[in-house]
Amino acid sequence: MGNHPERRFRSNLRIERDNAALYARLAELATDPRLSQVYRRIAAGEQSNAQFWETRLRGLGEAVPPIRIGTRVRALSWFAQRFGTEFVMPTVVRLEHADHADTPVDRSGHRDHFIPPHELGVHGRRHQTQSGNTLRAAVLGANDGLVSNVSLVMGMAGAASGDRAVLLAGLAGLVAGACSMALGEWLSVNSSREFYQAQITERAERLAVAPEDGLQHIAGIYREKGLEPAAAEHLAEHIAETPRAALDMLVREDLGIDPGELGGSAYGAAISSFCLFACGALFPVAPYFFLGGHLALLASACSTAVGLMLIGIGTSLFTGRSMLFSIARQFGITAAAATITYTVGHLLGAAIAG
Repeated sequence: MGNHPERRFRSNLRIERDNAALYARLAELATDPRLSQVYRRIAAGEQSNAQFWETRLRGLGEAVPPIRIGTRVRALSWFAQRFGTEFVMPTVVRLEHADHADTPVDRSGHRDHFIPPHELGVHGRRHQTQSGNTLRAAVLGANDGLVSNVSLVMGMAGAASGDRAVLLAGLAGLVAGACSMALGEWLSVNSSREFYQAQITERAERLAVAPEDGLQHIAGIYREKGLEPAAAEHLAEHIAETPRAALDMLVREDLGIDPGELGGSAYGAAISSFCLFACGALFPVAPYFFLGGHLALLASACSTAVGLMLIGIGTSLFTGRSMLFSIARQFGITAAAATITYTVGHLLGAAIAG
């Protein structure tokens, strides 16, 4: 790559153009005028960086490629349009860190703009991270369902079980796996809520016993945010006049959570986990509802391939790797798991039959 700088320049130009287009689209979709302004500033900076690489290419006597919006930009714009810009921002951050790891463009003041403390606040940053990670959880949940159930189906097919047995096993795996995921998520969220509730109770007791300590702690938080000591003390005194507001502020700052949510709904998390796992697990078993024999097995493999492609595309949205690499990796891992279970199923089936 060092002997062909034009390739690196073209790659950097593509990255900058994609980022400029993405932030410009986020600026159009943002409902908060302040966020929209921030996104426009970032888009302008990315466009400036793109012009830098265009100049470098022309300096080498290379033609500047036409502008083409990448698939990732289109996908993230689609998610942002339907679920809000906060939904995709953690993914955008990961992609920028991955894409720009070796890009020598000065970005001082760039990344810090999209989550400015004075414009979003603690709640905004926390909500941004939670909502964005929903995309990642959705893709991983569907992936777990698909890989585990295709392994089960292939194991049963390898054992030369009848189509009815394969279908029943696949459905049993779907329901059992989805229930296990839902229960695990429910317990996880409830445990988190209990932990945070205990932390909130402990802080409430400390505020009641030693309100002056709470006042100094709040003032210290505002000093760390850049306020002058006198202004920080005045603002802290104003907040401390309402114990509820003081507790709310300390919980948001110290624990990074919204006291009214405490990590979200356990039932909502359980239901979403159940549905996501079931959706992924349905791909390999669905053909057995309509087909039989080798045709059903072939259709199951094709259906699984479609699911793997969708999951690979989704994975690339938050890993920063190329879609082709993500899809190939999904195929490789799933093929290995399916081959192992098919072989084990075949050997066990032959041993039991013989």
